[in-house]
This record gives sequence, structure tokens and C-alpha cells, in this order.
Amino acid sequence: MRGRRRARCADLNPLLRARTLRDDPPPPLPVYALPGALDAVLALDRPGMLDAAYVLHEFTAGSGLDIGPFRAETRLLPHWVPNAGVRLTADGRTLTYTGDTGPSADVVELARGADLLLAEATHVDQVPEDSVGCLSSARQVGRQAAEAGVGRLILTHLWPGTDPSAARAAADSYPGLIDVANADLTLQLS
Repeated sequence: MRGRRRARCADLNPLLRARTLRDDPPPPLPVYALPGALDAVLALDRPGMLDAAYVLHEFTAGSGLDIGPFRAETRLLPHWVPNAGVRLTADGRTLTYTGDTGPSADVVELARGADLLLAEATHVDQVPEDSVGCLSSARQVGRQAAEAGVGRLILTHLWPGTDPSAARAAADSYPGLIDVANADLTLQLS
């Protein structure tokens, strides 16, 4: 599991490196994270190398934040490492994002009535025994989206090689529109 944990946070490192190593670095990127969450990201480079690339805003899961036009509500969700799901609201529209998480009543409460739920669905139907409680299946996410009464569901973080149509079919207990996140997906919340 140690390798899997490191890979989950490693995508922020190349982004910060690209910003730092440019000839004309952009302003620091605001990064909102749980205490200690950036430690693994920053440890991939020499100490201090990425400091000018970001401004860290630590928060405690369960707290609310104002981020630009968004009101953010956070909730600690089950995973191997601390993970905060987030509910973003602006202009009367709400998006909830789980990050990697196992099924939880907190996911349902965070997503209750949201216009859009963007939810991790690593597995289609059955979560392997060593990941139960820390990752979700499309089937579980469909049930949670239905219980939360969300307007639309997007499955994300599918295991490589997963057939998106199989994931959508597994989430069939959700009666609304189900999409699978991909590079070309664009949505308008209106």
C-alpha cells in the first residue's frame, strides 16, 4: 500500500515543479490541504525547492472555508490516509467531490441535494478485501448518490482498463444522469 499512497499525491509535485522551473514563474498557487498532507509531495524534491510555487492554506476536516466565490464545506472521509471531501457552493449551485474514499454516511451528508457529485469509483462492482472501507465501487457510489438525492453523478478514478459503460451500468441504482470523468468532459451547472 505504501507505493499506492505515494502515487495518489504525486500529481501535485509535477505541477509545482513546472511552475517553479519556468523562466517566468506564475504567482504562487493557493493549495488547500489537511495538516501534513503536502509532506509527501514536498519530499520528492530538495527542501525548499517548491516553496515559491504555492501558498499553503491548511484546514481541519469539518471546517468551512471561503475560497474566492465558493463556500466550501469539508468532511473527513475514510481512506488509508486522511482525506477531506469537499462541497463547493456558489451562485446557488453545488458540486461535491469525494476524493478517494470508502462508502460512508458522511459522503451522503456532504452530497445531500448537490447539483453534481464527482465521486471516486475505482472498482466497478466489488472492492477487493484489502481496500474495503478505503475505496469505492461504482455500484456503491450509485447507491450513495441516490440516497443523497444529487442532480447528476460523475464517476471518477476508475481503475485503468475499466470499461466506462460497465461502471455506469453498475451505478444503476442512481436514477439520474451518470457520466464518467474524462479529459474531454465539460459540464455547465445551470
